[in-house]
Amino acid sequence: MNENGFWRIKGARLLDPASGTDRVGDLCAAGGRIVESLPQGSDVLEFDGEGMIALPGPIDLHVHFREPGGEASETIATGSCAAFKGGIATLVTMPNTKPPVDTPEAVRHQAQARLFPVGSLRILPSACCTRGREGREPADLEALAAAGAAAFTDDGSMVDDDAVMEAVMRRAAALGKVVMEHAVVPSIAGAGVIRDCPAARRLGLAVFPPEAEVEAVARDIALSRRTGCAMHIQHLSCAGSIALIRAAQHEGLPVTAEATPHHLMLAADDIPGDDANWKMNPPLGTREDVEALRQAVLEGVISCFATDHAPHAPALKAKGFAAAPFGVIGLETALPATWTAMVEKCGMAPLEWARRWICGPAAILGIPPPSFAIGAPACAAMVYPEPWIFSEDDIASKSRNSPFIGHTFGLSVLGLLG
Repeated sequence: MNENGFWRIKGARLLDPASGTDRVGDLCAAGGRIVESLPQGSDVLEFDGEGMIALPGPIDLHVHFREPGGEASETIATGSCAAFKGGIATLVTMPNTKPPVDTPEAVRHQAQARLFPVGSLRILPSACCTRGREGREPADLEALAAAGAAAFTDDGSMVDDDAVMEAVMRRAAALGKVVMEHAVVPSIAGAGVIRDCPAARRLGLAVFPPEAEVEAVARDIALSRRTGCAMHIQHLSCAGSIALIRAAQHEGLPVTAEATPHHLMLAADDIPGDDANWKMNPPLGTREDVEALRQAVLEGVISCFATDHAPHAPALKAKGFAAAPFGVIGLETALPATWTAMVEKCGMAPLEWARRWICGPAAILGIPPPSFAIGAPACAAMVYPEPWIFSEDDIASKSRNSPFIGHTFGLSVLGLLG
């Protein structure tokens, strides 16, 4: 980028859901802001955008960067590099680090971390619902919010004590903050690692029943009704949960949900064998679950996409399906996978697809959506609608645990321009 920050993208398809814009045109920036036009001249960095799509910096509500305590799997620096390569500009980091993000100092560490590249990305840290992420007593939510926590969650585990969760939600509601829930009842999930499918039966793996999620979602909706707190359900995986959320929204409750690229693209029947790169929590559902998730995205019942980017070092995933930790990476494939699942396979309008990455998550967080309006921060994700085969060479994350290696998508990502 030149020293004045002057750049121009010429002739790209501009998708700006905040303004309802879907048009071919030029996009100009100066000094880190969108401007109407720039003078012709050698000090302007120009890009030929013909055939490309530009969208204002997408938001991922759900990423794990493992720092501190899990740097062998990912650091904030390597995770932000993966986000830059995948075209994701704003990242809500999860607090299940070691130690967990349950103090103002830990929140500030996430928010003030040095990112790569500087200026193109930002972190909005979430903080723990409970002290130590142990589910026993609420954390100091007021101090965490004052330090910059964008949301509260004990992601990686559910707060399954109803009284504790109700106390958390009442305090979060007073602060105007959303509570994001890893909706899995531990006593029902038990030792389950996979949904019932041919691979589960062939390998003799413990089954993770869908009721573990459905009952958790029902509990969380009831608490949202009681407290008035905004409740966001993370990584939905089954049709039963969607039915509950649809009914809650019809009732007018402040309940939202996200769908991950892997739950929208893959089903348990696709699992090739004892490959822990296909192991995530909650597990992949049935093909009927996949169709229900896609329909919920089309309807707007699911208002946003989120990756649940969960890196694990190769040695950990090499332990096999039964023993390896849950989680898959997703930042480099986030935009291509959701485009393929929703635009190509379901006919979703590209502007609505962009809305699920921009306006949907912004509304959940209570922040202004990124846009290409004059004066807005200059940040554009550049993508190209052509077939792309994802390989290990395309991974910027420190980990490699993706079920999409070798998969062909209908979209490739050129990265962020900001």
